[in-house]
Amino acid sequence: MHRGHDHHHHDFGGGGVLFGPGHNHAGAPQRVVQWQRPHLDAAQDHGADDHVEPDLDLVETAFVEGFAGAADPTSFLRLAQVPFEATAQDGARLALLRVEVDAVTDVGSVMPHLGGETFRYDPLPAKMVTRRRRLRFIYGDGRAAYALGFAEVRGLKAG
Repeated sequence: MHRGHDHHHHDFGGGGVLFGPGHNHAGAPQRVVQWQRPHLDAAQDHGADDHVEPDLDLVETAFVEGFAGAADPTSFLRLAQVPFEATAQDGARLALLRVEVDAVTDVGSVMPHLGGETFRYDPLPAKMVTRRRRLRFIYGDGRAAYALGFAEVRGLKAG
């Protein structure tokens, strides 16, 4: 008997059986969290020492879902603490112009041949097609428009 259940645990040398997560726990195993975001632009890629808010990708997903169905988008932005006017890191005064949510679906893949002059194209089978939403906040400073990601907007100082 082993803590409430009586079966044999095989060792790695003899039986070779490896039990999955949650084997000795009462509840079902929790969903594995994906920490990588393979479709980030280089400008959005954050290093380990950027002090990024934990699970920010999940918060961003919840924002997109809620914003799409919001009866009053302006109030939703206030509730989410998205600044309408802000000061950029370089001191520029920014004003929120629009929120863009794009649906992106990857349906093909390219692989360069040796030498890089040509490439091979393969349409993806249905199981490998990926879908995601891209969220951008468009701010203007009177001269130009700037597309900022969710993390960048959360780092702005309200002005």
